Amino acid sequence: MNQKTILVVDDDPHIREVISFALQKAEMKVLSAENGQQALALFTDSPTDLIVLDINMPEMDGLACCREIRKTSEVPILFLSSRDDEIDRILGLEIGGDDYVTKPFSPRELVARINAILKRTQGLANPTDETNKNRLVHGKLILDTDQHGVWWNADEVSLTATEFAILAQFMRYPTRVFSRDSIMSSAYQFNIQVSDRTIDSHIRHIRSKFAAIGCDNIIETVHSVGYKLSSCQ
Repeated sequence: MNQKTILVVDDDPHIREVISFALQKAEMKVLSAENGQQALALFTDSPTDLIVLDINMPEMDGLACCREIRKTSEVPILFLSSRDDEIDRILGLEIGGDDYVTKPFSPRELVARINAILKRTQGLANPTDETNKNRLVHGKLILDTDQHGVWWNADEVSLTATEFAILAQFMRYPTRVFSRDSIMSSAYQFNIQVSDRTIDSHIRHIRSKFAAIGCDNIIETVHSVGYKLSSCQ
């Protein structure tokens, strides 16, 4: 596996140092920035596999930085925050974050979450179809795990790593109704727990992206049970 490059953005030099040490120990390359403006400049100039992004920073906060990055890229973003505020968490996921960690945090857990996101980014082969394991097709919807690409009616749809993993789960079993717990278990590794509202936020974001290209109901709600893939023909 190629060495992964992680951009760490936090105004606290001690936190940057702790995260950088943990990532380097996990054999990852680290770039660091102390605010959003610096992060955007580094991201533009240097190939990056994932961004660890603090929310509360001077100059440009993490949410504003994420919005700028999402204008041109779906690079995975893991938010950090000193506040365990559900509004911040949901907002971060709504604008395109892949995960959210509250300070203080365990460096080992942070590395585990980063590895989980990177694994989802690389895509997982369909274990039930060895002859066509990298491409899933459902009506006008195509998902390719090798290219980490998704298309509907020949239009490409840019998804975050977590959104991609959720949609891939639906496409592997297109007639199944998934509970929020089963979506959580598939999309998040290492027994990481997230709230039902986090899953709902990811589903809402996927729907919005498909609606923008004319697919108004890519994922259906099955009341009191969960979600299922729509035919969306």
